[in-house]
Amino acid sequence: MDRLLIRGGRLVDPKNKIDEKLDLLLADGKVAEIGKDLKAGKNIAVLDAGGKVVVPGLVDMHVHLREPGREDEETVESGCLAASAGGFTAIAAMPNTSPVTDNQAAIGYIIREAIRAGQAKVYPIGAITKNQGGESLAAMGEMIDAGAVAFSDDGKCVKSAEVMRKALTYSLIFDVPVIDHCEDPELVAGGVMNEGLVATRLGLPGIPAESEEIIVYRDCALARLTGAKLHVAHISTRRSVEILRRFKTEGVKVTAEVTPHHLTLTDDAVDGYDTNARMSPPLRGAEDVGTLKKGLVDGTIDCIASDHAPHHYDEKEAAFADAPNGIIGLETSFPVSYTEMVVGKAMTLSRLIERMSVAPAKILGIPGGSLAKGSPADVTILDLKTGWTIDKYKFYSKSRNTPFHGHKVTGRAVATIVGGRIVWQRG
Repeated sequence: MDRLLIRGGRLVDPKNKIDEKLDLLLADGKVAEIGKDLKAGKNIAVLDAGGKVVVPGLVDMHVHLREPGREDEETVESGCLAASAGGFTAIAAMPNTSPVTDNQAAIGYIIREAIRAGQAKVYPIGAITKNQGGESLAAMGEMIDAGAVAFSDDGKCVKSAEVMRKALTYSLIFDVPVIDHCEDPELVAGGVMNEGLVATRLGLPGIPAESEEIIVYRDCALARLTGAKLHVAHISTRRSVEILRRFKTEGVKVTAEVTPHHLTLTDDAVDGYDTNARMSPPLRGAEDVGTLKKGLVDGTIDCIASDHAPHHYDEKEAAFADAPNGIIGLETSFPVSYTEMVVGKAMTLSRLIERMSVAPAKILGIPGGSLAKGSPADVTILDLKTGWTIDKYKFYSKSRNTPFHGHKVTGRAVATIVGGRIVWQRG
């Protein structure tokens, strides 16, 4: 019988409205007891969390693991280790692998590889359409049976409104969210960064904010029409936030996420043609960033997700227009978000943990986000006092494509516990 007593930490559990110094006893993969001065007893390992914060395991609902197909960039194993090092006890894997995760066998493969890795839990997301081609629906029912928790063609927008309507309608059978990548491909065509003064100065083709907003509005309207659950991935513009707020007010079942990089960086980061600042959707302007922060605080935006997108060094060393979109984020997501939002006094720690644990677990319908008795023993222990400098060469991820190298931040995970077992501990 595996037992672990986490002693002396500040326990922050937003779902159960707890924020005080308490001990936490884990047994048989569950939370067994919460209280003050719990006794260790026989056969109970003790983890000293004095001066640290104990929270429900962080959940990242938007991660690209690249396996199968691009194991040089990331594997399920290396991605899970990076997740654990970042404090995440559970991640959801996007389907744009090679071949695409659009069938039962592919879902099963990812689950088996995650179990073998023995780190963070992995919940596969199946493709909406076959091979992410945008034309005919993938075998959604079979993927649900195999363990898929949602559907997305992330990396590609479902161009046809009729296909998206069918996907939303079909998802009602399984009561799972459809996650959309909101970028009109015809408006994006050829663009490599946000359309604006910086793009003009650098001589780079721009992507207008409207390319996102048109699809956000379209898919919210389709969610209203069908009554299905829609989740808007990596929202990036101020008007997208306004659209979301309007449809939420109408009672439409729509949720949304924002990435740490869209919360903290503007298109000025592209200056110098830094390919680590190239992503999809692109970094926007300061007004957009300000509205995203307000939307996260007031709940219009439900959660934070990293959109962890590994790329090989050689790919990102290309000319800006030729480099692929995306950055890694599992190991920087919490410290960047904590530094910007909590140290920056935009929101409380409890609210941030709600956005990085409770909300994503609820959206995906997976266990987690709670330290109540009987809950899964998935726990993250955080050091919120130590300032440090992000060093991409110390990442567990196989890739190094981050715009945050050299940034000074505060807060990081010091231990990650999955199913009552310490899977990663700093040092």
